[in-house]
Amino acid sequence: MQERRRLVLLFGGQSAEHEVSCVSARHVLEAVDRSRFEVFPVGISREGGWFLAGSAVEALDSGDLPDRLEPAGPSWDPLPHLAELSALGPVAVFPLLHGPLGEDGTVQGLLELADVPYVGAGVLGSSLAMDKVATKEILHGHGIPQARYRGLHVDDLGSAGSNARSALLARLLTELGPHVFVKPANLGSSIGVMKATDTASLEIALEAASAYDEWMVVEEAVTGREIELAVLGDRVPQVSGPGEVRPGGEFYDYADKYEDGTAELIDDPDLDPETIVRFQELAARAFTAVRCSGMARIDFFLPTDGRGPLLNEVNTIPGFTPISMYPRLWQKAGLSYPGLIDRLVDIAVERHARRRRNTTR
Repeated sequence: MQERRRLVLLFGGQSAEHEVSCVSARHVLEAVDRSRFEVFPVGISREGGWFLAGSAVEALDSGDLPDRLEPAGPSWDPLPHLAELSALGPVAVFPLLHGPLGEDGTVQGLLELADVPYVGAGVLGSSLAMDKVATKEILHGHGIPQARYRGLHVDDLGSAGSNARSALLARLLTELGPHVFVKPANLGSSIGVMKATDTASLEIALEAASAYDEWMVVEEAVTGREIELAVLGDRVPQVSGPGEVRPGGEFYDYADKYEDGTAELIDDPDLDPETIVRFQELAARAFTAVRCSGMARIDFFLPTDGRGPLLNEVNTIPGFTPISMYPRLWQKAGLSYPGLIDRLVDIAVERHARRRRNTTR
């Protein structure tokens, strides 16, 4: 009988998306095929402490698993503990850390040093996809259509009330407007995202975004449909069919995603076959352009002005909550939730073996 692989499930983290990660991890833990994996849930607190959340496995065994996992338990030092697990047999890590200090290449670098397979994009792909400004620059270089945008550093804003700031605000609305969205460059789950309709609201939105990151993106507000596709694989990725998000409010914000439940998620949207193929082709191109691996959710707009699909964002660690589009799209394609986890770990192990063959030690 094949030995079970030890699967370290990383969750929590220090970003503003900590709560989303804890909820995602709960559902992944419940879905893991435990005949194939021995699971070690490891939570990272908001303060950066690492803890072995063994009580979560006990709660699963007793049928009393909570709605979210808590990063609590004995301290867990990643490098020595991963070395200990590796000495006992095959190991893999599944990072479910959304946002900075988890999805941005930092934890991926640690896992490279630990020399263990891990699910998802590597250091470069993670850092590129996490930074929306860098992503857009890479996609532009590959000729992938996007909404009009401008990347800004907080230093570009100038001082409040200055002529330079007033001129910048007016120029942004002239070039991108009349309505725009402002986003922190290195965050997800629509945290810190605001819509601006004039210079006053644009200034407020930029100040709000700068509280989360020193880099920001200002984009034209596209009128149209929001389409998402799930990508799975490595050098030759598979792309799911499309899903559509119909926000409950003006746009698909954090509350709409995780609190209110008012958004409508459609896993079989009304799109003609040619448009679907175009979405899938662009999603595969974006996946490889940004050096993704394992999984990514690629988000698009389909504008009403006839421009065709516009790529919005690349998410290397998409949500795994019950309402999350990524696992739903693969289930629609016939791949079960446990089967998706199996496949992601297999891809991680295959990639790790291939890369190690190319590493001089």
